[in-house]
Parts: sequence; C-alpha cells; structure tokens
Amino acid sequence: MIKPKTEEEIELLRENAILVSKTLAEVGKAVAPGVTTKTLNKVAETFIRDHGAVPSFLGFEGFPAAICASVNDVVVHGFPSDYVLKEGDIVSTDIGTLYKGYNGDSCYTFPVGEVSAETRKLLDVTKESLYRGIAAAVAGARVGDIGYAVQSYAESFGFSVVRELEGHGIGREMHENPGVPNYGRPGRGTHLVDGMVLCIEPMINAGGKAVYLDRNGWSVHTADRKYAAHYELTIVVRKGRAEQLSTFDFIEKDGTIKF
Repeated sequence: MIKPKTEEEIELLRENAILVSKTLAEVGKAVAPGVTTKTLNKVAETFIRDHGAVPSFLGFEGFPAAICASVNDVVVHGFPSDYVLKEGDIVSTDIGTLYKGYNGDSCYTFPVGEVSAETRKLLDVTKESLYRGIAAAVAGARVGDIGYAVQSYAESFGFSVVRELEGHGIGREMHENPGVPNYGRPGRGTHLVDGMVLCIEPMINAGGKAVYLDRNGWSVHTADRKYAAHYELTIVVRKGRAEQLSTFDFIEKDGTIKF
C-alpha cells in the first residue's frame, strides 16, 4: 500500500524541490566551455549547504559526489571529474537535497555553448516528453499512462526510451514506491491517487535504447555512444491536474538558459 503524503509533508517536499530547482540554476550559470564537471559539483554542494541542507547524493550507496554530472553519451550517474566541458557537449545535472527530514530530486540537461540542431531537438523533445508525462499524472490514472505519454512522444521523433531506469516516489526516502517507467501501456500499473508525490524523469537516447554500465559501477552509457538527455521534476498527483513542486523557471525564465 502506497500512502499519499499529507499536506504538511508536501510542503516540506516543496521546500526541498524549490531548493533543488535553485541549485540547478546556480549550476547552469557555471556551465560553459572550459569548465570542469568537478567545478559544477562544488557550486552545487556549496549552494545546498549554504541553505542549511545536505546534498543527499553524496555517500548514497557509496556515490562519491554531490551531483551526477553525465556528459554526452552518459545517460545517468556520471561522476564529476576533471573533464573539461567543450562547445557542443551536453551535461545532464541531477541533484538531490535532504532538508528537514525530506528529499528533493531534479535534473536538467544543459547545452554547453552552441549545440547541433539534432542535439537541440533531443533536448527539446525530452523535456516536452516530461511535461506530457506530468499531464498524465492525475488521480484516477495509472503509472502506465505516464510512461505511455513519455514514450509515445519521444519515439514519434525517432528517439529511444531507456528501459533499465525509471522515475520514483519520493519522501523521507529518496527513492520510494511506485517506480515510474518512461514507457508503458495506458491503463496499466499502479493506481495514482491524490497526494502521491512522484519524480518523473524521462531518459531519452538520440540513437538506440540499449545502454551499458561503466566499470565504475555507476555511470550508464548509451551502447551506440550517441547523446542522451535527462530531465526530472517532482510533482504531486492531484485530481484533474498534477501540481509541480520543482520547476525549471529559475533556469529558463531567470536567464540561465537562453532560448
């Protein structure tokens, strides 16, 4: 039985979601050719701690950093390193917080300088597939409706949906039930009820859907080494329309990213 969150819990999750959203915007300001992904990690960890929270990824099951910095063909769980970002790269930055006993989790794929038209299309389609998934996350629907909304949109552009990774519930634990795959059939899977808090996070490949695990035991790469994009937001299932707790507005409307 998956218990929906109380309104008090949702407000604590909202505080985390906003902090993660603002942290992503701070990282986005630092994304540029010539910057290392280790620098992005430092920006995020400093910002999170300065706001009284803890970077929840650091030490989680042995993960060595405050953020996941996944460059180009790395789908998720990339280690921040001395890698120097180059013009035309993309970097998916996944960030988690722990504040007042609850978690925040969100991801944004940043273009580094000017990117190709095909890469721009991958980013745009992946992000729109996220919003389509959110639109399907309403009370009375099922998890399969979310997955179908993401999958049908992304695949209509010739992109592929990663099968081995999925979204999740969130609360006192970073990963809670239910799992939220980015593919599926309408009307299948866990029933969605008012008050469920979910992280919806499409991971979409420019090429085929196959992936492999790096020898570091964490980083997941596309098998064909083509680019992958990843966007994630935290939402509350509501009647009629989902409520977003995290947002990309601090990135896109406050000027971090120009469209």
